[in-house]
Amino acid sequence: MRGSRKGFMSVMDLGDLYSEKILEIAGNQPIPGRLADADASARRVSRVCGSTIEVDISVTDGVITGYGHEIQACALGQTSAAVVATNIVGTSVEEFRRVRDEMTAMLKADGPPPAGERWSDLRYLQPVREYRPRHTSTLLVFDAVCDALDKIEAPKVAATA
Repeated sequence: MRGSRKGFMSVMDLGDLYSEKILEIAGNQPIPGRLADADASARRVSRVCGSTIEVDISVTDGVITGYGHEIQACALGQTSAAVVATNIVGTSVEEFRRVRDEMTAMLKADGPPPAGERWSDLRYLQPVREYRPRHTSTLLVFDAVCDALDKIEAPKVAATA
């Protein structure tokens, strides 16, 4: 039995959504804290569930070299944030934006999970596609990081205009 058209979930549906693997990743997430010397920071809030995340990013030569966050979110938001916190440092800005686009497509357009071994744990979030109200909290970290990256890139774009 899947969620109804009105977005309500049965107890069985919640068990499908909050799998043992998702709870394991969320429960064992790294807690990076805030990044003192960030190039940019961004905050995102889910109006649906109240989840919040604040991220700090440092970038050198198109590669993310530092990351920090504070999060108050459900297990789905925590799982996404845990995968990002574990893998983001050393990722190119271009790759991270691709991963965000792939996550969005996975949830909203029935796309495959993000490509690459680094991001393979994001596949456990595929069942979220069935629960539209949970998309925002699952994507929160990706959108916050991209907001911070936009802040870093904005002066560069303005300088070339």
